[in-house]
Amino acid sequence: MAAPTPDEQPARPALRILDASATPEEVAAVVAVLSAMGGGDAAPRPRRPEWSSPARGVRRPLSHGPGAWRASALP
Repeated sequence: MAAPTPDEQPARPALRILDASATPEEVAAVVAVLSAMGGGDAAPRPRRPEWSSPARGVRRPLSHGPGAWRASALP
């Protein structure tokens, strides 16, 4: 029988119990805690470009008072 290629080799176990006297309940408790902790950070949400932001559709309040017409054309 030929040696397995790297693609055929079995994956390393994610958890290995070193204490032979561990009960199935203890192993289940460890697995539950580790799975609740998660495997890492979640993938970051992609940033929305500023030009497509919904906030751009909201009109800014109009200023009033002397010179308001001039200020309305300024960013």
